[in-house]
Amino acid sequence: MSRVQVMSEILANKIAAGEVVEKTMNVVKELVENSIDASSSSIKIELIDSGVREIKVSDNGIGMDEEDAVLAFSRHATSKLLDVEDLFNIESLGFRGEALPSIASVSHITLKTSDGSVGTLVEIDGGKIEKIERSDLQKGTIITVSDLFYNTPVRLKYLKNLYTELANIVEYIDKMALSYPNIQFILINNDKTLLETDGSGDLLKVIYQIYGSEVAKKMVEVESSNDDYSVSGYISYPEAYKSNRNAITTLVNNRVIRNHELNRVIVDAYHTYIPKDKFPMIVLNISVDPILIDINIHPTKMDIKFSKMEELKSLVDSMIKRRLKQLLLIPKASVRTSVSVSEVVKPLQNVFYKDDMKVVDTTTYEEVVLDLEEVAEERQEYQQEIEVEDIPRIKKMIPKGIVHMTYIIAENEDGMFIIDQHAAAERINYEKYLKAMSEEKREVIAPLIPISIDMAPNEYIIVKEHIDLLASFGIRLEEFGANTFIVREHPTWFPEGYEKASLQKILELVSVKEEFSKEKFIEKTAITLACRMSIKANDYINLEEMEYLLDTLRNCQNPFTCPHGRPTIITYTKYDLEKMFKRAMD
Repeated sequence: MSRVQVMSEILANKIAAGEVVEKTMNVVKELVENSIDASSSSIKIELIDSGVREIKVSDNGIGMDEEDAVLAFSRHATSKLLDVEDLFNIESLGFRGEALPSIASVSHITLKTSDGSVGTLVEIDGGKIEKIERSDLQKGTIITVSDLFYNTPVRLKYLKNLYTELANIVEYIDKMALSYPNIQFILINNDKTLLETDGSGDLLKVIYQIYGSEVAKKMVEVESSNDDYSVSGYISYPEAYKSNRNAITTLVNNRVIRNHELNRVIVDAYHTYIPKDKFPMIVLNISVDPILIDINIHPTKMDIKFSKMEELKSLVDSMIKRRLKQLLLIPKASVRTSVSVSEVVKPLQNVFYKDDMKVVDTTTYEEVVLDLEEVAEERQEYQQEIEVEDIPRIKKMIPKGIVHMTYIIAENEDGMFIIDQHAAAERINYEKYLKAMSEEKREVIAPLIPISIDMAPNEYIIVKEHIDLLASFGIRLEEFGANTFIVREHPTWFPEGYEKASLQKILELVSVKEEFSKEKFIEKTAITLACRMSIKANDYINLEEMEYLLDTLRNCQNPFTCPHGRPTIITYTKYDLEKMFKRAMD
């Protein structure tokens, strides 16, 4: 008997499902793409338990007759490719003919469809057709996928939790809505509407419906083309940035793609406009002759190859840079008002904060790079000595002035010190926030006017998953309408006047889709808030404020570096100064 045998079609489909269907989002993706290819102008996605129990996709497309409805579940059956030549001119989203049979092999499926002349109902269980009968004549298709992976429990076990699965679906539908603003998308989970666009064709309106009004106001239209490519869409002002790449949406002929090389060009175009490791909000659609691209390189069709990549990169790079230069990016600045020393020092006794009213000079200065090799050994020995005793690790320093509006000059009997005011304030705030977030008992305050925070739908879902964790830190949130939280309580240590900014930073950290760690969250939150809320270079501080800053720095657990590892202080001993001025000779 031959040992090599042709596997059954159901087994082959189950194997293929491992490539095509990894999570509930993949099922939604394949069904929605079929609806788009069917010329639908309205697509409704209804989920039960993030799609794990049921996914129902309804459209008003061209529908199918009975023969096509049955044949659609056969392996490699498709209406979108007829011969090899069509493979080089793909304009549809789907074309492999693998998705439906793969999904059907690991779920229960009910298909109800009509092309206007005949209605058909097909029921499939684990890849086997159980029923074919007549149905009503409402034009379009309704396909329901139930109990995904019921017959492959190993794959079911590796599905993420419901919040993560739902966040993936919401993110995908958001991007499809941005890809096809002329199609109405409705997404519902457990009878709650998460997204509803109107299909008016206005891309900016879709951006507003997904990200909210604040983001929509900070988006600017772009358009450019060369002999091979035409690029259009919206880019954000530099102040509208995210901590991850999720808000970068790149489309090719309205197909959502993920191309790391292209994303790198977009981020690099914002170099010096936004902080390092931050990412702009982008929606770009690239129109190109299908013959210049290859989308048949991955089963999910999320990545493609460009035959003229360098020309595309150059086009996108020049377009974004040119548009940014055209925008008025000068930030609003306030002149420092005249206040008494007591009015300034009193709030500093809480913590050293950035204060826009103290900015008196917007001139930028070149960063001074100082070589610490000569003092490194001495610093290490000094550190080892003072760690033994429970005293401040640095002797009291008397401030004498400031240079370049950034570096405080101070002295004591040991010598002269140069302190970076921003790095010092960062260290102070970092340790304050770290201690506050690590304490079991937290003091909270209820704002007189509740603070509302709008979020993107996929971020909103992830934050909702961690709402109890946030409450343990003293941040009590309540759902308030679609994708909006109301902050009922927050910790008392939030910097006064910057409560909403602090909350937005914390929720942004929570919404990052990665394995969650409480310790890492506390660390990142403390670093982020310390960086954002501390005084900066060019912020004016007087001698009494300098003295308070230096005294507070002395009492830090590690007064020598900021949370990012940059030095807060360097020193020239009295002997070093005497050597440089030839008062002491070797």
